[in-house]
Amino acid sequence: MAKTKSLFVCQECGADSPKWIGKCPACGSWNTYVEELKITKPGNSRFVGSSDKVVPRPLSFDKIQSKSFTRTNTSITEFDRILGGGIVPGSFILLGGEPGIGKSTLALQLALNSKTKVLYVSGEESASQIKMRAERIGKLNSECLIYNETLLEDIFTQANIEKPSLIIIDSIQTIYTTMVESAPGSVSQVRECAAQLLRLAKETSVPIIIIGHITKDGLLAGPKVLEHIVDTVIQFEGDQHLNFRILRTLKNRFGAVPELAIFEMDGTGLHQVLNPSGYFLHQNDNNLSGVAVACTLDGIKPLLIETQALVSGSVYGTPQHTATGFDYRRLNMLLAVLEKKGGLNISNKDVFLNIAGGIKIQDTAADLAILAAIVSSRTDQPVSATVCCCAEISLTGELRPVNKIEMRIAEAQKLGFTRFIISAYHKNIALKDKSIEIQKASSINDALKLIFRGNTD
Repeated sequence: MAKTKSLFVCQECGADSPKWIGKCPACGSWNTYVEELKITKPGNSRFVGSSDKVVPRPLSFDKIQSKSFTRTNTSITEFDRILGGGIVPGSFILLGGEPGIGKSTLALQLALNSKTKVLYVSGEESASQIKMRAERIGKLNSECLIYNETLLEDIFTQANIEKPSLIIIDSIQTIYTTMVESAPGSVSQVRECAAQLLRLAKETSVPIIIIGHITKDGLLAGPKVLEHIVDTVIQFEGDQHLNFRILRTLKNRFGAVPELAIFEMDGTGLHQVLNPSGYFLHQNDNNLSGVAVACTLDGIKPLLIETQALVSGSVYGTPQHTATGFDYRRLNMLLAVLEKKGGLNISNKDVFLNIAGGIKIQDTAADLAILAAIVSSRTDQPVSATVCCCAEISLTGELRPVNKIEMRIAEAQKLGFTRFIISAYHKNIALKDKSIEIQKASSINDALKLIFRGNTD
């Protein structure tokens, strides 16, 4: 006879305890323990190795047959690119993001643009609501089957009957199975449902996309095991008050990580931005102080970003240093290096830094452009709109080289930049097009002289 046992399980990391705990000792989260019922069935008391069941034997590499697969391309080329060239048969993909960011819209666009049968399982919206969304997008597809169900066993039944080429689950937190005696969205339900869906994807070679929510801390809701068992983790980022969205791969067993794609949201859905560098650059032809352009790298995709700085007199006793889209601690480090090695007195000034477009960057190649924007605002000297900066700043004031410099220079050439400031330690740069002038500097002072050269001639 099966035995029922009550356990308290952390909804963030999946750790369990026989009694309720205010703070989880595993992940440190507060008030995340929820009571769940665990049913244990009596098993065979014999030693595991004494079972008469025939199990497959381990194989050496020379006996394993290699299988080739063909990726399935969607009509969204940027989505295919961040996946590594398309959807791999039998892959298990997790799409996460904040509420209202556009996860369901992107998933529905993938289903509507598919040329093969797609089973769209919705546990959050009714069929009529999904049709209204599809009509707003402006495209209906008879091969897209809408199925309103939250019971996992019924979803498997319909998948076996319809035999779709793609299954989309919206969302994994609403799906439950009768094998687990707990509420939908709990750690046990999410873990078990994800494991069953993974088995379905691998046995039938049908790719499955599941949508997951983001917690208030910006992490994917549910246990970490959910991220471990999927093949690809894609996160939707962006501000709901802005039009653009960022699709970023956090894990990909079949492609490069990290990768980034830019989408623009409007009343008709999501539209891919094929030239994201031009999207984040200002359109004002007038030379303005406090603005400089950096060439960053996100994954293998170069991205030109406009850095904006404002240096003003401190109103309060203690100067303020504020950064939006950039690490605040690194900004303080760069300001200290600029004052110590560059000889610019800004200790009594307020410094405000902003990365245009609301994007967040972590590439240290933007260091030189950030210092150029700060110096430009402090001295009220504009940086030429044809200059692009790309170098990391060390604590000694030297310009350190960055990776994939040829790719960065080529991206700047496409957008019409004529001067590219880099570290003097770059050697043997191979360029196909010599139309851009490469200028090298070894220190902050040398780089600033090159950047503001046109203002002193």
